[in-house]
Amino acid sequence: MAQEDYYSVLGVDRNASDKEITSAYRKLAKKYHPDLNHEPGAEEKYKKVNEAYEVLHDKQKKAQYDQFGSAGVNGQGGFGGAGQGYSDFGGFGDFGDIFNDFFGGATGANQRRANPTAPTRGEDLDYTLSIDFMDAITGKKTQVSYTRSETCPTCKGNGAEKGTHPITCDKCNGTGYMTITQKSMLGVIRRQTVCDKCHGKGVIIEHPCQTCHGKGVIDNKNTIEVNIPAGIDNGQQLRYEGQGEAGKNGGPYGDLYISYRIKPSKDFERKGTTIYTTVPISFAQATLGDEINVKTVHGEKKLKIPAGTQPNKEFTLRGEGVPYLRGNGKGDQITTVQVQIPKSINEKQKQALVDFVKAGGGSITPQEKGFFERLKEKLQ
Repeated sequence: MAQEDYYSVLGVDRNASDKEITSAYRKLAKKYHPDLNHEPGAEEKYKKVNEAYEVLHDKQKKAQYDQFGSAGVNGQGGFGGAGQGYSDFGGFGDFGDIFNDFFGGATGANQRRANPTAPTRGEDLDYTLSIDFMDAITGKKTQVSYTRSETCPTCKGNGAEKGTHPITCDKCNGTGYMTITQKSMLGVIRRQTVCDKCHGKGVIIEHPCQTCHGKGVIDNKNTIEVNIPAGIDNGQQLRYEGQGEAGKNGGPYGDLYISYRIKPSKDFERKGTTIYTTVPISFAQATLGDEINVKTVHGEKKLKIPAGTQPNKEFTLRGEGVPYLRGNGKGDQITTVQVQIPKSINEKQKQALVDFVKAGGGSITPQEKGFFERLKEKLQ
């Protein structure tokens, strides 16, 4: 085998710690393991990864390699010495934790796998529900429909025609996997593969159910009533137990997770439980003060504008915001006032403003608008 830079093989820096080297090795070993990756060249890459790890994980071999290169570990490193097969995994001991990642069991003769005929919980489902802005404030009941797998009503989930039953696979004895032993120049190699007779199911269905064609489940439309709680926020997710995919072998249904997407409002902006609005007021209202009606998510409310209110002044309306999702009470509403300047006034209004300035001891020289400014106003 042509020698390659072991650090490059694992994709780590020469100053990488043993923890970083081990982490990189595990990822690559899982990626190229022959039982998981059947692409051409995967097994060769797997051997190179193990060879590199066997050297870099050993402090003495690593030191020799760093000083002399591959010549420093010639005859010591390398994957697959006499009697060494996949069971040694390049000097990683029994490789138990990585083998668990592959197969869910321990290495050696005492391998344990998940029983393919045991009850298995169904998969969870995700659903995005778009609702109006005000529905998120007040809450609402609605119906949600979606397609999911359900336990076949004819065979009750076992996949066999009524009056028959699945039988245990005689090739793998119901385990769903077979152990293959091979002799090679690398030594004795033992690996497990999915049973080619039952395809990992552990049972054979000689007479498949006509309704589900042996699957044990059918796709069906499911409709549930959803109680949207008042105060739900954009992006929040609620779980609905048992409304997901059907389980296997009599296992329970998974859950349904509904994520809420709230449509924007033309009148309000929401941040958490606080509502933000903007209302226009005139120069006279800002100067003299007034009481105005302000729209809130709970209806119109009175707002007192004190005399001398400045532009962009914020007013807080307590308890006029979003209901708390968990617990009693509501957030607030922040209302910002914008003082509007009229684009045009009549002569009487103009004189009143001039008199207003003079009454305060000031002076003013009103500017007439040009032809183009007047034309622009007329066209607006």
